[in-house]
Amino acid sequence: MRDDYQQLVDEITAVLRAPATLENRDFALIAFGAQDSEDSDGTAEPALDPVRTRSILQRRSTAAVRAWFEAFGIARAQAPLRIPPDPAAGVFMGRICLPVRHRGVVHGYVWLLDDGHLADLELGGPAGAPDPRLARAMETADRIGALLAAEARAGEELGELLREVLTGPPAGRDAARSGLGAALRGAADGPLALVAVVPWTPGTGEDADHPGLPHLPGIVAACALPGDGVPAAGVAGSVAAGVSGSGAAGSGVPGAPGAGLAALVRLRAASALDPARATAEQLLRSPRATASGGGPGRPAGGGPPRAAAGVSAPRRGLEDLPAAWQEALAAARAAHADTRLGPVAEWSAIGPYRLLAALPALPPDAAVRPLLEPAHAELARTAETFLDCAGQAGRTAQQLGIHRQTLYYRLSRVRQLTGLDLDAGEDRLLLHMTLKAARLGPSGR
Repeated sequence: MRDDYQQLVDEITAVLRAPATLENRDFALIAFGAQDSEDSDGTAEPALDPVRTRSILQRRSTAAVRAWFEAFGIARAQAPLRIPPDPAAGVFMGRICLPVRHRGVVHGYVWLLDDGHLADLELGGPAGAPDPRLARAMETADRIGALLAAEARAGEELGELLREVLTGPPAGRDAARSGLGAALRGAADGPLALVAVVPWTPGTGEDADHPGLPHLPGIVAACALPGDGVPAAGVAGSVAAGVSGSGAAGSGVPGAPGAGLAALVRLRAASALDPARATAEQLLRSPRATASGGGPGRPAGGGPPRAAAGVSAPRRGLEDLPAAWQEALAAARAAHADTRLGPVAEWSAIGPYRLLAALPALPPDAAVRPLLEPAHAELARTAETFLDCAGQAGRTAQQLGIHRQTLYYRLSRVRQLTGLDLDAGEDRLLLHMTLKAARLGPSGR
């Protein structure tokens, strides 16, 4: 189907003799048209716009560019729009936007780069009819819209089956697994991996009719799992004021199934998770994958968490997908908890969080609870770093950037607050796991 999109975009490029780019509703690149370096009339092709270059190379527009374009009402447009340049957003060349719609729902946009040679192109409206070339281009855009709508419907059907396999009642999972396997055919045999992205915002308001499921190479099925995120304020917030220098903010961790996106990704080999990781990184650049309007990771200075992603261990076949989903979700929660792991974390690399994420939510141990008060965040950070460094004072002091005597003083304060003996293995284990669990936050189980 990608070849169909490319052919249609090439038609628009040829009709209007302007570089055309097709992006989906979330500004992910689908296809782009190219011109020869010199047109038939001897005029040179306009210099490549930096925004177009970035979109082609990175497969997505930046947040600043999206905000500039959306401010002109492109999501509501029924007809072509002319958008001026905005150097502050990196848009150095004007655009004509052809909304790609089907049955009233916008599914994407065709962008025409305009260095001035399209200035006389009549867009049409109450005052008159559009230029015949533009009318032909809009007919082609409508054909693109029909294709995107059909792809979205197919994706929704696969997504419903995947959702049932991952989170549905046991009685219905076998039938859903069989249906998903039949739809995916050979791809169902694997190797596969699941990617979890939390949070993932479904369409609302003007977007309510648009499912917002991603269409990226390698994704064989995807489903949004709507529901409430799991707040992790309080305990996690108090310990996360920079424990181990990770910069975790801890003010909220969406963690329960139903708080994000699940994407089933085809791998090239069972030993190589690179395609799943690359897909996760692309998903995190979607505007639907941010809880506070920024990019992946945590905002500096705290605030609501932004999206993180987790990647499960590879699987062959569909039998073990529910367990793979729990792995991917645990890895995403770990990436939220400790930014040294993220914004994309693999299940195999999250260490103790593999165990902690599977445990039911419990209050922190009574002995450690005083250390988790906000007033003692620096002591909690010192204690966790000391335990992460296997109790080696020199490494701990170097990592924290403090003198050894300062370290010893802080550890003595930890002993006073908790009553735990940091020379005793079981006490150290209790303290270490409680600090890690507090960072991770509730499991939502």
